Amino acid sequence: MTEAADAACVPVAMENKNMTASSLDPQTALLVVDLQKAILGLPAAHPIDGIVNNAVALAEAFRARKLPVVLINADGTAPGRAERARALSAFPPGWTDLLPELNRQPTDHVVTKRTWGAFTGTDLEKYLRQSDVTQVVVVGVATSAGVESTARHAHELGFNVALAIDAMTDLDADAHHNSVARIFPKLGETGTTEQFIDLLDAAPRQSRSL
Repeated sequence: MTEAADAACVPVAMENKNMTASSLDPQTALLVVDLQKAILGLPAAHPIDGIVNNAVALAEAFRARKLPVVLINADGTAPGRAERARALSAFPPGWTDLLPELNRQPTDHVVTKRTWGAFTGTDLEKYLRQSDVTQVVVVGVATSAGVESTARHAHELGFNVALAIDAMTDLDADAHHNSVARIFPKLGETGTTEQFIDLLDAAPRQSRSL
């Protein structure tokens, strides 16, 4: 891991001392949620550079093993009224663009969503089923919104769920902690970027038809 990624790992990992990830299914997909230009400059609970570096490290590791990488961006919000809704006009031009650090590859699958979760109104479930995926590793922002909503839906659909908690953050530190400490252990298994890469290294490499 890079020094920046390793530094970002320390405060996040301490949020859940009982991280449980012990294995990954042979066909596991990485879901990268909302790492797009809209997050730049927002007051995140953890240094955003470290979060992005960890997500990039995971994406590169999954690609190297020919495992599916799904890059997800938001291009709208659900239509219902909300007390704290954010106006889309508040975002800068190009806010939906994926961060260039993700280094999108032709083999990556891109999902554009208009709700917190990445499954509603998209082809994500169809893509995962067609790719014989049985487990997902979820990273990105915000922990308590896009990440948690996507993880909840994946769990309800029967996928095994894993969450790299040092590759996600939130605008609200308390909300991040609540998801990591109280919600995620009920949805799946948590771990760090380094732990998940070690699990990938321990598994036999496989070829995937593209």
